[in-house]
Amino acid sequence: MSADATVSADLGGLAAELSSGALVTDRDVIDAYSSDKALFCPAGEASALVRAACVDDVVAVMRFATEHRIPVVTQGARTGLSGAANATDGAILLNVAKLNAIVDIDEVDQTCRVQPGVINQDLKQALAGHGLSYPPDPGSVAISTIGGNVATNAGGMCCVKYGVTKDYVRALTVVLADGTVTKLGRQTAKGVAGLDLAGLFVGSEGTLGVIVEITLGLRPLLAPPVTGVGIFPDMESAGHTVSAFMASGAAPSMLELMDGGTAAMINAYGDFGLPDGAGALLLVQSDAPGPAGVAALEKFETIAVEQGADEVFFSEDPADSEMFVAARRAVSPAMEKYVAGIGGGELIDDVCVPRSRLGEFFARLDEIAAGHAVQVATAGHAGDGNMHPSVLFDASDEASVAEAKETFAEIMQLGLDLGGTITGEHGVGYLKRDWLVRELDAGAQALQSGIKAAVDPLGILNPGKMLG
Repeated sequence: MSADATVSADLGGLAAELSSGALVTDRDVIDAYSSDKALFCPAGEASALVRAACVDDVVAVMRFATEHRIPVVTQGARTGLSGAANATDGAILLNVAKLNAIVDIDEVDQTCRVQPGVINQDLKQALAGHGLSYPPDPGSVAISTIGGNVATNAGGMCCVKYGVTKDYVRALTVVLADGTVTKLGRQTAKGVAGLDLAGLFVGSEGTLGVIVEITLGLRPLLAPPVTGVGIFPDMESAGHTVSAFMASGAAPSMLELMDGGTAAMINAYGDFGLPDGAGALLLVQSDAPGPAGVAALEKFETIAVEQGADEVFFSEDPADSEMFVAARRAVSPAMEKYVAGIGGGELIDDVCVPRSRLGEFFARLDEIAAGHAVQVATAGHAGDGNMHPSVLFDASDEASVAEAKETFAEIMQLGLDLGGTITGEHGVGYLKRDWLVRELDAGAQALQSGIKAAVDPLGILNPGKMLG
């Protein structure tokens, strides 16, 4: 009997160890779970799908996978943009979206314990009733899971002031490759007992273990912000404004950028009323208390005008704030609608560069876009230098696809040339694994490979992603 036949026969034994209905062998269902939202990332033919209903299901899968040396690809909502959740041939897809309980909210210690399948926005809403907040807010906040956010160290629009996912992860419960359940990190506000193993798993994209519970540090409920918008003739002047504003000692709670093409797509998508014909827009917020918030935006206005802004305005009306933030969150669906009309191709880049070099980044980005027969539309978290240029193209045309891939690669190289990174928050996955070795030196590559081998000696956890 072949190895594949043996595994197929033993799936019945695995089913007996799982919750009722957790194991799925229907090919159509498995295929439907075999990829995330990234383009140009191959999806193999998985052998089975397990929709885990409890931690014991995860343990059973990992013990079975170790015994039979079967790859395991852990998934949540599959909203990722790097192919990290894509199936590999023969793998078990381990979906943990059903592990979605908010286990505990502690108002005294300002922490919560959650399972990985909890949706980010659902957690925020639950915490608000306790006067608490969880600041990280990726653009996919309404559909992405906390487990997925931890797996990629997701960020979002508040990161310029409040940090990214790793800044809130205190402890993790992890199922290792052999089925061992271990607790990493600490429940307390401080703790340095041993190596920071919990931090090692943040951003590991399922290559080191399966996260089944997360303890997060929280903040008191954030204050309503004052919101401002700067309108610029071009991206370069907007970039210089960001650098100068942050160098002034400003501490905005949000500093987001959209180019003119992106703003036009948003206006076509919904009634957001963004100004027509702008080269770039900066959305800035300050949640500093009292007059300090207004003073922060007055400082922004002064600097923006000095850097060439055409117009700056701000408002203390919460309705205005909600409208502009909603417009920023509409970037992804607005682009999806736009690209549907030009052939359906969208490659979303995720480079992060030092804020001091944003002006140069945008100037050179314009040169890259001008050199190719594809469109580049840019939005991103300007306050921390994390930009998302999207390459838009006709996916049905081979020449357009080739141009898109070349443009995408040139943008990543630009990020590295300016002292930045190939991914600020979307992760490496499959899409950028060949680029990871360009960013990491030989010593760092050896360390990562050694850690992977120590934690996953059989190499069964999400093989083919990152350095695996």
